[in-house]
Amino acid sequence: MNHSGNIYNLDPELTFINEPNLSFGYGQKTADPRDGLMLFGPYDHLKIKGQINVGIIGSKPQREYLKDYLKKLHQPVLQTGNEIARPFFPGLQSAFGIHINFDNLVELEVDQNEINKFLFYADGHQRVHNLTNLFADQLIRYTQEEERPVTVWFVVIQDDIYKFGRPKSKLPKSAENIKLGLKKNQRNTAQSFLFPEMEELKDAYTYEINFHNQLKAKLLKEKIVTQIIREGTIAYDQIITDEKKRTATAVFDSAKAWNISTTLYYKIGGLPWRLGDIREDVCYLGLVYKKLNEDPNNRSACCAAQMFIDSGDGMVFRGNIGDFFNPKTKEFHISKNDAINLISNSLEVFKEKLGKGNYPKEIFIHAKTYFDDHEWEGFSDAVKGKSKIIGVRIQPTSEFKLFRQFSFCVPRGMIMKVGTHKAFLWTKGFIPRLQTQVGLEVPNPISVEVTRGDADIEQVCKDVLALTKLNYNACIFADGQPVTLRFADSIGEVLTAGKNITNNILPFKHYV
Repeated sequence: MNHSGNIYNLDPELTFINEPNLSFGYGQKTADPRDGLMLFGPYDHLKIKGQINVGIIGSKPQREYLKDYLKKLHQPVLQTGNEIARPFFPGLQSAFGIHINFDNLVELEVDQNEINKFLFYADGHQRVHNLTNLFADQLIRYTQEEERPVTVWFVVIQDDIYKFGRPKSKLPKSAENIKLGLKKNQRNTAQSFLFPEMEELKDAYTYEINFHNQLKAKLLKEKIVTQIIREGTIAYDQIITDEKKRTATAVFDSAKAWNISTTLYYKIGGLPWRLGDIREDVCYLGLVYKKLNEDPNNRSACCAAQMFIDSGDGMVFRGNIGDFFNPKTKEFHISKNDAINLISNSLEVFKEKLGKGNYPKEIFIHAKTYFDDHEWEGFSDAVKGKSKIIGVRIQPTSEFKLFRQFSFCVPRGMIMKVGTHKAFLWTKGFIPRLQTQVGLEVPNPISVEVTRGDADIEQVCKDVLALTKLNYNACIFADGQPVTLRFADSIGEVLTAGKNITNNILPFKHYV
């Protein structure tokens, strides 16, 4: 059933959803992840605990910065001021029940001179390709040859790698810049070059200019889990000379400690928390699309899916590449056969890895666009006799704002139902626990619309609000987007960051 021609109520109905609870150690529940971790410990406190083995890769000064910082993480990190929204961090052992084995810390050296040389490459493709190889080659070699196991690798980088490793970054003009690369008409040609050096240069153009995504893409095949950290994040007090800037940056010390520790716990295999109000045998799919090149008229795109369940477990699997992009509508739609393959994959993964041998009772597909008839036929055919499927369109909107005569704005969790299958949901707003609002502006709602299948719109909004609390890449009260769509763009970029990206179904932690 297609609800895109939604019938609107004459009088919008305004209701409120209570903040979703999260579940922590000993089955205890609370709404704020930091409260739960401090009081009860992580959800997987019995499975993942004690000593952990990690590795560090980077140049010597950066590795020293990181070792000092990781030691500080084992102590309380106090907040500056008395702000409820940024509580103090009690220490890695106290909050998560884990500690790093510094006597078995594996370190890999990346030559500072090599980094400096590649940072002067004027061609962004050549610059980022060579910089990522300095790290990726060593990590892959270690994984294949060494016996000492490393669960997570900290990749600590200079701020300049971050600054000049982003898609639109450009080097300032300098006589020291190295102009090495190929002309645009030489980059994608199938014709071989006479000199092997030219062939090596061509390889760089199969990757996007993005240090983070390109490094993640190169490590997928070996299933190497990394946590990339900038030196300025952990050693600003040694790098920033301006005292006012240092003081302003120090405000975020406890928040950084929470974020880095939560991500570390998740990447070593533990669930910091899971949703408190469990809907058994329900799975949420976020569709991921990414164009393969920048040509606005090129239709080639990659499709993938992120799958999440109530526990917070997430898997990512890549679909096919096809003519999925429509230059006129600027939307992506996959073919019926590709839709069948994508959902069939998700059903089998759920049954085998997440659903204890059963298919999900309901699959909610979250997308930023409407579903067309061909792809929905494919989705429906794939679930026949197995699951109920519902299509949900989720979009940010700035159509209107709600104002109220109070000191603070609309509370997070407000819903304005405007039809039987459509509502506006405030995922940002005033949070009583924090005594403040998320963001500085009057918040905009997101539009939530059941466009295919049938489901209660209020229940769908409750699910969406709960899924804003499953971002393990940060330890915050809640995100503004559900996790099904929060990382869609970055995952698409990792999957298309280069050639020969693995099609293996991998946990979500490999991409963030």
